[in-house]
Amino acid sequence: MLRRHHDRIWSICRRLAGNDADAADATQEALIAIATRLDRFDGRSRFTTWLHRVATNACLDELRRRGRRPVPVEEIHPRTTVDPAEARIADRLDIDAALAQLPEEFRVAVVLRDLCDLDYAAIAEALDLPPGTVRSRIARGRAALAELLGNPEAPDERQNR
Repeated sequence: MLRRHHDRIWSICRRLAGNDADAADATQEALIAIATRLDRFDGRSRFTTWLHRVATNACLDELRRRGRRPVPVEEIHPRTTVDPAEARIADRLDIDAALAQLPEEFRVAVVLRDLCDLDYAAIAEALDLPPGTVRSRIARGRAALAELLGNPEAPDERQNR
């Protein structure tokens, strides 16, 4: 049963952790937690909502236990041409780096909404927060991401052009 949810859990943990090593550990912890605490699922919410909550909490616990490890920086050699696939990978790495700089409360909400495609009600239920708080955290997280990624304009200003 857990095999079919592994990729979803990995995706959440990877984006929240910001690196494969911490994500792998958090995914393992989440799967163990789901297996050992399945009796605590009371059916008041969808199973996937509960699964997201367990995965998110396992990842955040893992990060708190280990602290943020410094990531080694490799020497970058300039290239004359850019492969489109490499550009997509670079964009994804930039997004991961920007996500890692967000405060935890914003990062969790943005990842669950924009990467896991949960609706606001499911996120509110998974995080045990009011829907208005979820909306605020997502909006503030997206604004902070835009700033970190070099696009400081508000979404309304971009749409009016």
